[in-house]
Amino acid sequence: MTIQCPKCHSNRIDIKNHGKKVGGTIGTVAGAVSGAATALSGAEIGATVGLIVGPLGSIFGGITGAILGALVGGTAGCAAGMAVGEAVDDNVLDNYHCLTCEHAFSKPLI
Repeated sequence: MTIQCPKCHSNRIDIKNHGKKVGGTIGTVAGAVSGAATALSGAEIGATVGLIVGPLGSIFGGITGAILGALVGGTAGCAAGMAVGEAVDDNVLDNYHCLTCEHAFSKPLI
């Protein structure tokens, strides 16, 4: 489906996606912080178990657990934030911008 400007009927349309970008960024940061905090409790357990191998096992087990938790949490948070941002883009913001006449408009209700 080609989107046309409702003002000048041009097909030269840009999609801004500000909500999706902001939602993805906020979701990534929140997810990474949450994932790292959750992983820190798991890292304590990993560090305790790692003591069997020795002090280096404890250190590497704790660090690895925190990093993996932050990565998994950040990925999940990003996906959730982008979904919310996309809904905001589609339903609240004027997400489309005509490159011919500079008119900003929402998604057509078709």
